[in-house]
Amino acid sequence: MEQKFIPKSLAASKESGKVTWQTPSNIALVKYWGKKNPQLPENTSISFTLSNCHTTTTLTYGKRKDVKGTYDFKVILDGKEQEDFKPKIETFFKRIERYVPFLREYTFIIDTKNSFPHSSGIASSASGMSAIALCLMSIEKEININLTEEAFYQKASFLARLGSGSACRSVKGDIVVWGEHENIEGSSDLYGIPYKDGVASVFKNYQDTILLIDKGEKQVSSTVGHNLMHGHPFAEQRFLQAQENINKIKDIFANSDVDQFIALVESEALTLHAMMMTSNPYFILMKPNTLEVINQVWAYRKKTGSKLCFTLDAGANVHLLYPENEKETVQEFIKNKLAIYCKDKSFIHDCVGNGAKQLTI
Repeated sequence: MEQKFIPKSLAASKESGKVTWQTPSNIALVKYWGKKNPQLPENTSISFTLSNCHTTTTLTYGKRKDVKGTYDFKVILDGKEQEDFKPKIETFFKRIERYVPFLREYTFIIDTKNSFPHSSGIASSASGMSAIALCLMSIEKEININLTEEAFYQKASFLARLGSGSACRSVKGDIVVWGEHENIEGSSDLYGIPYKDGVASVFKNYQDTILLIDKGEKQVSSTVGHNLMHGHPFAEQRFLQAQENINKIKDIFANSDVDQFIALVESEALTLHAMMMTSNPYFILMKPNTLEVINQVWAYRKKTGSKLCFTLDAGANVHLLYPENEKETVQEFIKNKLAIYCKDKSFIHDCVGNGAKQLTI
């Protein structure tokens, strides 16, 4: 299947250029945790695409005079060159070169910035790698003018996945599915697809406030975390549970069942952390304030009847999900009651977005 992404003939014809893409982070509702080579998921996942948490990447490229055996690029983050990021980008380039054969023909400057703290559990690798993939696809589009829009985005998601699995869910769509599932037409392990089945209006403009409990580097990288699923005593049951939860969330989306949405999303978040706590070696990624927030959310929901719920990625930060019609009251609750549990009282108000957008041609 991946053979279709290998171009038949694609020689770099442009001398130089510059392209900018802004790509969002995403928050998984049904989590993907566990992968096999090359960057393939053990189970299907589904995510909300975010809007305000995004990466903006400008890729400047110029033809090399002498094409040598190495890639020629530098990475700039927030205005400063970052040598530490180069090994990850080089690994990415090695994985995608057969699909992007012009990589060694150019010198690249990857100038990127995030609207949120890097490596703090807001999926910076998802937005960052998808941005680079889309920039490279814009170069390919210059060479291959017959590339359709559908093929463009599908291949961009495919390439992004090879940089960071969840990055394939940050390319196109407000709700994105990644991983083959028998009840979702067109789903694939190779790339993410926009979810096209029925979605009630209440879920179309869902709000997501990210509470920054811990702004530092994650205790465990996603790669290490995924690898801990190999040989995990509960792995197979978890993968089956995730596939069944995809069926459940399909019904939830179609039937406006916000109460069942809350139950499923919170269970998925806690299951992810339970898998980490029962792995070998084991890790506790939540911080004391993560637990304080969760208990506050449960108490608030019981007292008010609110539809506020939480989810977590593989870190301490908390994503608070709630319908748009509760935006004013929930954000007041966050400001008055939950901000004290955040590092420097920091949080980010976000909402469901529509995917990546090109800022320059």
